[in-house]
Amino acid sequence: MQRRGWLVFAAPAAALFLAFWLLPMVELALRGASPVDGHCAYLTVVTAPRYWRSLFNTVALSLAAMAGTLFISLPVGRFLAWHREFPGRRVLVGLLMFPLSFPGVVVGFLIILLAGRQGVINQLSQWLTGDSLVFAYNMGGLFLGYLYFSLPRTIGMIEAAAMQLDASLLEAACTLGASAWRRFADIELPALRPALIGAGAMSFATNMGAFGTVFTLGTNIDVLPMTIYNEFTNYANIPVAAALSIVLGLATWLVLFVAHSLAGSNDRGAGA
Repeated sequence: MQRRGWLVFAAPAAALFLAFWLLPMVELALRGASPVDGHCAYLTVVTAPRYWRSLFNTVALSLAAMAGTLFISLPVGRFLAWHREFPGRRVLVGLLMFPLSFPGVVVGFLIILLAGRQGVINQLSQWLTGDSLVFAYNMGGLFLGYLYFSLPRTIGMIEAAAMQLDASLLEAACTLGASAWRRFADIELPALRPALIGAGAMSFATNMGAFGTVFTLGTNIDVLPMTIYNEFTNYANIPVAAALSIVLGLATWLVLFVAHSLAGSNDRGAGA
């Protein structure tokens, strides 16, 4: 009877996994193995410099946005964790989490309103210096879009981890004369490292596959999601689009695997 009950719950999960993940992934991998100009599409992808350039741009921009997100989120998350009561806290948290309700297309539109040709920054630059300052339609605008999209999740993860930190350790270090920097470097940072790794990996994976923002900002931005879209939609080159999709997924999975391994090793080190 117990085994039958387990099967009742396992069968729908297995069916969903098979129908919505395994079968599409197998079909995608097989499409990527189709011949293009007499060669396997995977071989075409790994031997064409323009695809490598697109992959490099995607990884570099995702890493830069991840680093910027962590740099901003760490002090904000710590502040929210250690200051639970102050006037306007709920309003501040609500504003910080507000971007979660926006899809990538809306984020891209906001970046255009900020740094586009008619944006606030360009108008202010023309008023102050007489020169135009427009960067919404290149990597700079996409970098801002990735930051805007990643910050709420990262701040929430760091705040939750900082709230679990044992305050008595910091009080003991303060009593022994440790400076604020030493307390942060020796106590807080090691405790927050798994959360930082997890939040960074999540930010990187989200940035690697983001499409709505880059599509809104401009189709000439050379990142892999846009390249896949062009190959599939504009050139009807389905085998190459499938092969690039597999490459994008593998690159993202590799980073997530490394992050998970690092977080696991840190947990074991802390436990020892």
